[in-house]
This record gives sequence, structure tokens and C-alpha cells, in this order.
Amino acid sequence: MKWLIGTLALSLFVVAGATFASRAADDKKDKPDPKKVDQRVFELRTYHAAPGKMKALQARFRDHTNKLFEKHGITIIGFWTDMNAKEGEETLIYIVAYPSKEAADKSWKEFGGDPDWKKAHAESEKDGKLVGKIESVYMNPTDFSPIK
Repeated sequence: MKWLIGTLALSLFVVAGATFASRAADDKKDKPDPKKVDQRVFELRTYHAAPGKMKALQARFRDHTNKLFEKHGITIIGFWTDMNAKEGEETLIYIVAYPSKEAADKSWKEFGGDPDWKKAHAESEKDGKLVGKIESVYMNPTDFSPIK
């Protein structure tokens, strides 16, 4: 009888260990190695519009720039203006994304050389510059960020 109880206990221990090992392996399959996961690179851009030029700046994005961003692999996440009335008339904020920093550099180079961009830029600024200053920050998402 002791032999039977010992065998059953050992069998339960082996089965439990195998089950645990199997579940641990399954968990690893569900969670990709963070070093191997491609994470996009985000860019936060802030445009300080020239006085009285915010509507023209927004029109240039709406009517021209956004289409050219798509053409050159720049993914638009969103555009914002400050809720403060004065700042809202002076500041346009947007976030774009790329597969990598190298892709971002390539996209901006191609965008800047695009004849359609050069034409839209020149036409939109025939009555003066639209932007006084541009600020840019490249960002990597954290491991706990809901957007990657």
C-alpha cells in the first residue's frame, strides 16, 4: 500500500511539473521577445505659426502636406491646438510615426525634395512665412504604452 501511495504521489509530482513547464512554454510563445519586436518611432512636432497665419498653416496640412506624408511613409497619429485661445492661434502640435529612426530620416529627405511639396510650400507662403519656429522630439514608446 505504501508503495502505491508513493507511486501516486510521484506521478502527481511529475504530471504537475510537466503541466507547469508546458504552461511556462506557452506563456513565452504568447509574449514576443521585446528585443525582437519592431517598435515604431514617434515624432512630436510643434509649429509656432507666424502671427495671423494659423488658418493658412492648417490649410496647407489639410490640403497638401498630409497627402505627401502618406506618399513618403509618414504615418499621422494626430493634430492638436492648444485649448488656450491665444496659444491655439499660434501653436500647432502633431505626432507622426515611422518604422524606425532611419525610416524617419529617409521620409523627411524624400518629402523635402518632392516637387509637389516645393510647389505647395511656395504657394502657401507667397504672402509671407507661415511658421516662425519648429520643434521636434523623437520618442520611443515605453513597454507599458498602449500605443506602440
